[in-house]
Order: sequence, then C-alpha cells, then structure tokens
Amino acid sequence: MKLRLKELLNTEQYEAASVTEGPLLIIAGAGSGKTRMITYRIAHLLELGIPQRAVLALTFTNKAAKEMEERVSQLLGKPAKRLTVSTFHAFGLQVIKRHGPLLGFRGNITVFDTQDVQALIKESAREAKISLEELNVYDIAGRFSQIKSGLASLDKETAVIRQLYEEYQSHLRTYQAVDFDDLIALPLELFSTQPEVLEEYRERFRHILVDEFQDTSRQQYQLLRMIALGHRNICVVGDDDQSIYSWRGANYENITDFETDFPEVREIKLEQNYRCTGNILTAANHLIANNAKRKVKALWTGEQEGLPLYLRTMDTESDEAGFMISKIREMKRKNRWSYGSFGILVRTNSLMNSIEHELVTENIPYSVSGGQSFFARKEVKDVIAYLRVLANPHNDIDLLRVINTPRRGLGKSTIDHLHRWAEKRGSSLYSAARDMISVDASPLTGKAKGALEELLSLLDETSRRIKQSRQMAEVLKNLLEVIEYRLHLLAEHPKNEQLGRWKYDNVLRFLQFFSQWEQDPDTGSATLYDYLNRISLSGKQEPDLREGRISLMTIHASKGLEFDCVFLPAVEEEIIPHGRSIEEDPASLEEERRLFYVALTRARQAVFISSCRTRKYLKGRRECLPSPFLEEIPKELFSHEETDAPVSTEEARDFFSELRKKLS
Repeated sequence: MKLRLKELLNTEQYEAASVTEGPLLIIAGAGSGKTRMITYRIAHLLELGIPQRAVLALTFTNKAAKEMEERVSQLLGKPAKRLTVSTFHAFGLQVIKRHGPLLGFRGNITVFDTQDVQALIKESAREAKISLEELNVYDIAGRFSQIKSGLASLDKETAVIRQLYEEYQSHLRTYQAVDFDDLIALPLELFSTQPEVLEEYRERFRHILVDEFQDTSRQQYQLLRMIALGHRNICVVGDDDQSIYSWRGANYENITDFETDFPEVREIKLEQNYRCTGNILTAANHLIANNAKRKVKALWTGEQEGLPLYLRTMDTESDEAGFMISKIREMKRKNRWSYGSFGILVRTNSLMNSIEHELVTENIPYSVSGGQSFFARKEVKDVIAYLRVLANPHNDIDLLRVINTPRRGLGKSTIDHLHRWAEKRGSSLYSAARDMISVDASPLTGKAKGALEELLSLLDETSRRIKQSRQMAEVLKNLLEVIEYRLHLLAEHPKNEQLGRWKYDNVLRFLQFFSQWEQDPDTGSATLYDYLNRISLSGKQEPDLREGRISLMTIHASKGLEFDCVFLPAVEEEIIPHGRSIEEDPASLEEERRLFYVALTRARQAVFISSCRTRKYLKGRRECLPSPFLEEIPKELFSHEETDAPVSTEEARDFFSELRKKLS
C-alpha cells in the first residue's frame, strides 16, 4: 500500500515523517499528533525498503510500544514482527540475554522486582552480619538505584553501605539475577568494554527512533548515543515543556546534549494542537512561557476559543469534592458525556482521600491511577474487615484477617485447628471457634482458648452495640481503642514512627467518613450492610460500558492521556508548586510549572480549577492560598461563576428520557 503522507499529515508532520537521513530533533508540543507522526515515519521507512530488523523504536511503556507496533502493522497491511519496538528496559534485557556470558551470566537470567530487591538486601545484610536496625531497607534500595543510575557515587557512601552494596551485587550474581537498573547499566558496560558487540548493534540498527525523549535518563541517552554514532540516523521526539520525571532520573537537558553530539541535527517543531480549545491552550502557553530553560514554541489550534477556565475557591476539601461531583453531573447531563470523559488530577496521593469518599458516597464509578485507593490501604482494609465481621461473623475471609490483627497469640496451629474443625462439621470458622472454646475435648491450648474467647466476646458485644446505635462510627472507634490498634501500627513500623502515625491518621479519616455518612439526613435508616455494600461496589461493580469510570489520578500518571473535562483540585500554594520540592531544590520550580502545564493540556474542552480556604493538615487544619501559578494566566480566561447554570426545559426532558430508558 502506498502511503500518501502529504494528504494524511500536516506540513510539519509530513516533514518529520519523510526526512529519513541524518539526526532529527522533533519538538512535539502537547496534543500535536506525535504518535501518529512517528507511526507514519516508521511505515515510510519500511516502504522505502529499509528492513524491519534495521529499525529500533524505543519508548517508555509496554502499552505505548505495543500500540506503535500495531499501528505500523495496520498501515502496512501486514505484521511488523521483525521490527524492534520496545521500552528501554526491555531492549536492555534483550542485550543482556544475548550476550550474557560476556557479562558473567551462565544461563537463564531473572529480573528482580522491588520486593525481590528489598528481600535480597535483607539477606545480604544477614550474610555480611550488618545490622539493619538503624537502616531503612526502602531507602537503601533507593540509594543502590541511584548508584547504578549514575546519580550517586559509591565512593561517597559510608563503609557500611559500600560493604552492603558489594554483598548485594554478589548475591545478584549468585542468583543469576539483575535488578531494574541493571537493564540499562549492564548494556552500557557491555558496549564500553566489548567494541565488537557495539559494532554489531551499530551495523544492525541503521535507523533509531525515540519517543518521549525528554524523559530519558543520562544513561539511557548514553546507550542511544553509542549505537546511533554508527549510521547517525536517529530521530528523537520530545517536548521539554512536558519533562516532569526528574525525580526518577529523567533529564530534559539531553535535548541540548543531543544537539551538541549531533551538530548536523535538523530541528522540526510540531506546534499545531489537535486536542485543546483556544482558551485552554492560551492559558497553557502563558503559563509555560514563564520557564527560562525551554525551547521557545507557541502551540496553536484550529479549534474555537471554547469555554473559559472555571475557577472556584471553597471553604474545605469536603466542599471541594462535593462541588466537583455536582459539576460532573451538570457537564455530563449538558454534553451527554460518559463518566469516562472526566479526569480528576491531583498533585499528591493524599489529596485523593476526600474525593474518593465523595465518589463512593454518591455511588459514582471511578478508577484510581498513579496512587493507591484510600480503601485499598492495609490499615483501612483492616478496619473494614472488622466492620464486615461485626455485620456477619460467619465471613471466614475477614475473620481470618482480624483474628491476629493485632497479634493475640493465635498462631498457625490455632488457625489449622479451626479449619479442620470447620471442614469436618461443615461450619463457618466463627462457629468452629465457638465450639472449640466450649467443649472439653478441644485441641486448643488453654492460652489459645482464652485469647479466642476474649476476641469472640469483644466481637459479639461490639456487634450488639453497633446494631443498636445511631453512632456506629463511635462504636467502631471504641473497638479500635480496646484492641489498641494505634499501638499495633506503631509497633509494625518501629524504625519509622511517622509512618505508623500517618497510617493511624488514615484510620481516623475513615472513621470521619463513616460518621459523615451515617449522620447525613439522606442516609435515613441505612444499616451497616448498606455502607459496606457501597464501599465494596464502588471498586468492583462493572459500570455500563457507555458510562465508563471517572479517572482519579496524580498529574504525573495523567501524562499521555486526555479527557473532555479535567478537574484540578487543590491548586494552592505549597501544593503546586509543591513546598517540599522547592525547599529541597529551588530549581524544581520550573518542573512544578511544567507539571501544571501538563495538567492543563490533558483537557479537550473544559477545565475546572479549585482551591480551599482551609485544608486538613496533620491533626489540624491550615489556611491556604491559591497557587501563584494562577497569577501567570490572563485573568480574562477565567470564569468565577458561583452558581450552577439553570437546567433548560430541553435538558430536563433529555435527562428524564435517558432515565426512563435505563429503568426500562
């Protein structure tokens, strides 16, 4: 099939896709169709007769790599199986497996994930007789990662860390394993020490393409550079205005280094935005223009100005969450959008809590990305398990969760006896426990009997109280105090008391949510079962495919995505820009601005920005001010509308028509 590039791409996209020789730097602004351009460029190379195996295309996620390969296959009308479309780390693993013996590997290679790495650090410490009492395994894993990525030097570490690192490396080799950072560091080592291997890759890959170039680390760029210096046919696509991952090693200054290493480079800018309306794009352009270290560009769109950016200040985060829900319903009704058309983007995970609670309360389908759901946190799941047992003591799964949380001396032996007794009599574990503490021929020890009887008595009494009370949250709080759950959390994290306190704060937040729900007049005579079902269904119920789910995520996780309507809560001083980030490195102000730029440019048609006058902070509340970034956007682009727009007769008719369809 003959590709008609000129008809399918705009002028700049066509130029970027059709220039096939020499180094090429493509500055692709947000929403400028870069993925489409890259796909057509690869297909064009293959159409010119370049063998599939001679093309290397690298990106950052497996999803993006798979999508790119599928699009190329569709354009060609045949599979592109010999094309190497891969993430950087998957490509590195291919290199290591192919040349394992040169790197000291004997056979199959295992890639250790985060949990494997932490377990291996503990094992290495035991072998080296190094005490971990004063060391945090998570922090050590982070330091090792920085050392391997070239962001820190082993020479500058303490003698203990150096010894532990060497022991850790020795253990990796013993297990014939690599960690995630090795997937880049080891190919670099191989290319540096084995010139014949490097020459093999230079000869094979005559054309290299890199997506999201601004997110490459120093090592990833060095790996690319070593291969590309062969044929010098390398095309990198990126946008320095969307570089938001410096905390994991990304270095947007690789763009400058690329221009130095390949002085004959040709630069093309993709500035036509196909995503945002005029007002959103104008706001984003004014904002990012305040960054000094950037490639000058001015995105433009053929779309109309569209809606103004909506700006609202509320009293508390609870008001803010309620406001977002009401606006989602209003915009959904007016535009006939599905829930999947909405994205709620936050700067930090902690900001999700009140929003998630409101979504659950209002029974609105949603998914969480870039952070853990509040209701999925271990400490919150523990408390919910207690509630489920109080509602139904014959719930075996939740009884097993609470039976030793906190520890009561009911070990594996006791649990095994309970299981055998229940299986033999076809009963629940709760019934088995009741039997075993009352019969003379019980296999339990006296101590286990006493601990089990004490637990069952506490659960029975609390269950009776909670069924009679209109303040169930208070009854639950009393139960947690009796079992000393706070001390349990602190004991679980002896080296990090702050983490234990933070986890208990989540428990208190859950109790607050529970109390708000039961005191709400709309709750009426709802029972504990109703609340538990609401929590359960919010995460597990499959929504109508036409309705979808609202995306609740961090701004970092939203990169590459787009929504008809975006909500940006907590756009406040100390949050964005993030106070701690600026304190640690004043230069990070520009990255914080880039982060807000990314958030704005996720929206196709509407942006709702909100802040609060006070927000929960630690155990109290603090006063808040709007983000200084808002001052960098022209005031005429904002609407400060305070009330919901009235519903027209036609909108009301459509709403009830849709409702009747669903009910029928």
